Amino acid sequence: MTLYYSLVFVLLVTEMALFMLLIVPLPFTIRRKMFNFISESPLVAKLQYGMKITFIFILILFIDSVNRVYRVQVELAEANKTQGGGTAVLGHERMEVQARKFYSQRNMYLCGFTLFLSLILNRTYTMILDVLRLEEKVKSYEGDSAAGGKEGEKLANAGSPGEIAKLRKQLAQKTQDFETLKKQSEGLSREYNRLGDEKTEADVTPKKDR
Repeated sequence: MTLYYSLVFVLLVTEMALFMLLIVPLPFTIRRKMFNFISESPLVAKLQYGMKITFIFILILFIDSVNRVYRVQVELAEANKTQGGGTAVLGHERMEVQARKFYSQRNMYLCGFTLFLSLILNRTYTMILDVLRLEEKVKSYEGDSAAGGKEGEKLANAGSPGEIAKLRKQLAQKTQDFETLKKQSEGLSREYNRLGDEKTEADVTPKKDR
């Protein structure tokens, strides 16, 4: 294996180790600190930029290995046709072609799996960040001031169980007051209509007497 394919293999093993680290169940606080360091560290940002350039070269190697596999397949097909036409193909030549086919396929799989795992790592990292943000919001709404710093404390004070119970009590009191005012308004409306009817009858009765 040449040097650059050896480096690709080391990168593949590193990606596998990182993937295992991402999916290992850890406490929320430790996981949050770890991902905050990864997302905020300038060193990690530079490393990610360098990895993007590295993956571009790996993509070029992958395309080259696919091309080599295709050429070896064509060469084997031509050799089989020649052997079928009556011309003997030497055993060591056929073994050489088979060996080149094996190495080309190995390099293609190595580069392909490295690129594929890089996409999986990127997607897994993004999904875990989203889950952590959602967990912080949930903990903030539940009253955990440690979940979001100052903003989490504000949300905790606004959404603590005691505060919610107090607001519910106030809402029930306001609802009761509204119902009381509604009943009083209906009573006043009925009384007003009754007095209006009595006044109308009183006005009509003297006219009849006349």
